[in-house]
Amino acid sequence: MSIVLGPHQYGKAENRIVRIYRDSPRHEIHDVNVSTALRGSFDAAHLVGDQSDVLPTDTQKQTAYSYAKEKGLESIEDYGLVLARHFVDDVEPVSGARIEIEEYAWERVLVDGSEHDFTFLRKGQETRTAAITIEGKGSAQKAWVIGGFKDLVILKTTGSEFHDFLEDEYTLLQPTSDRIMATSLVAQWRFFSPDGSFGDIDWEGTYAGIKQIMVSTFATVHSLALQQTLYEMGKAVLEAYPFLAEIRMSAPNKHHFLYDLSPFGVSNDNEVFNADDRPYGLIQASVLRDDAPDAGPAWTIAGGFA
Repeated sequence: MSIVLGPHQYGKAENRIVRIYRDSPRHEIHDVNVSTALRGSFDAAHLVGDQSDVLPTDTQKQTAYSYAKEKGLESIEDYGLVLARHFVDDVEPVSGARIEIEEYAWERVLVDGSEHDFTFLRKGQETRTAAITIEGKGSAQKAWVIGGFKDLVILKTTGSEFHDFLEDEYTLLQPTSDRIMATSLVAQWRFFSPDGSFGDIDWEGTYAGIKQIMVSTFATVHSLALQQTLYEMGKAVLEAYPFLAEIRMSAPNKHHFLYDLSPFGVSNDNEVFNADDRPYGLIQASVLRDDAPDAGPAWTIAGGFA
């Protein structure tokens, strides 16, 4: 028996970068959390402590900050592609890079009904995400881009049922034909580009469009199960955007249980609920095209790491 080094990577996690565009009196803000991970010929660093091929994580941090000015930070997907390609193309020992980004949205303060040029309020809805993977150098290089969001809390007060489910001796849940359905949605979608450049994609417009489709589908589909709603949301997104290969969703069921007011002689016709935060059902699903190109390492940080 022998012991060998397995898959490995290293990088700088959670670089908090705020990029302000001050080119005109009306400023723009992009607030992101950037994590970098490099992989390649780093066996010697693990086996004998030889750092000669290791680009320090501090250098990765400095590059991420400088690229926010040098290359711009208007779309997190574009920024991530440029940053990842730099590490792979310009740092000889690096054969692959993954950049994961969260973006925190801001909205302008209203003063006398008008948007202020340089004062913002942090928006309280979802956090936008992106994950960019680059592997290989030169003509053999390949790229994968995943967009998405997390923590999109959405609720509908009716239009949801849950009944005719499998029961056994431990089943206590009562069927219902009218319930609150709520979740804190995580969604990620994989782009594909025939030439691998992703140069013709409107990242900002696509993100806004996908969010709107998912929210409106959640609202309008009469749901017999959260699973059904997730499938319809994913299907609607893929039908609208032919350059998406698949979408993956994770939806914790934020339960709202009808509260018993009968001890007080008070009726409760689906009006007062207990919002119960745990335990919760966790529904996860993916929707994809049957001819979608292979995902490769798009969903995986590195071999052995999820």
